[in-house]
Amino acid sequence: MAIWLTENSKIIVQGMTGGEGTKHTRRMLASGARVVGGVNARKAGTVHEGLPVFGTVAEAMRETGADVSVVFVPPAFTKDAVKEAIDAEIPLCVVITEGVPVHDTTEFWAYAVAKGNKTRIIGPNCPGIASPGASNAGIIPADITTAGRIGLVSKSGTLTYQLMYELRDFGFSTAVGIGGDPVIGTTHIDALEAFQADPGTDAIVMIGEIGGDAEERAAAYIEKHVTKPVVAYVAGFTAPEGKTMGHAGAIVSGSAGTAQAKKEALEKVGVRVGKTPSETARLMREIMSSR
Repeated sequence: MAIWLTENSKIIVQGMTGGEGTKHTRRMLASGARVVGGVNARKAGTVHEGLPVFGTVAEAMRETGADVSVVFVPPAFTKDAVKEAIDAEIPLCVVITEGVPVHDTTEFWAYAVAKGNKTRIIGPNCPGIASPGASNAGIIPADITTAGRIGLVSKSGTLTYQLMYELRDFGFSTAVGIGGDPVIGTTHIDALEAFQADPGTDAIVMIGEIGGDAEERAAAYIEKHVTKPVVAYVAGFTAPEGKTMGHAGAIVSGSAGTAQAKKEALEKVGVRVGKTPSETARLMREIMSSR
């Protein structure tokens, strides 16, 4: 099985007619994902990549039965695009765009809450979500792994790809890239909860990084609610204090947000933490081989 994205998911692409939207629509289609249309108000009524282009998300949902939207629009227009998806009550909105102002993300996240949380937001600044062998919504390469019984949730797109590749012999139920911005929609805890409830997931890989306290909060959640084995990696052990590393949210401030503190919090609740991505994969391989 999988979480949030299955072989029955119908995907629309907001910004499909742009350069990135076009490229990744092609890749999603090639992977077997059911992409059913795009959204661009200025090109409504046209056909792009063999797919219909609609004026609004609501129209696209009405005409195609879409239940997933992938957002490939410039940062300045992302807030409005996501709020449109929320207004249409699409169940899942995957925001790939990097560089979205934190204020805008905060606003559309709060807007989703005010609307009753009928739309799950993944991202922004994320690679998306992939359920190997079933569907792919975003930019995760479809050919780097196989279907299996490991769940993965990660702040880092690149490390998502690496762990998926290194554990390709076991495969994944679903891999979720949640993004590394200071404010994001879906969190580690959301994914942990879903993987814990998913009968098709036997074990979980969690990738975090310096900055904030998301990993510490995830550790507290794991201690109380997760019975499946969890292996983790925290990027940024050598990051200097006060310098943003890669992601906007990856910054150590004083004693807060360090990789060592996150590692200790996770290990305290029984999570095995690798010192490198490859060691993390080895730890998960040991768990899966023993089952």
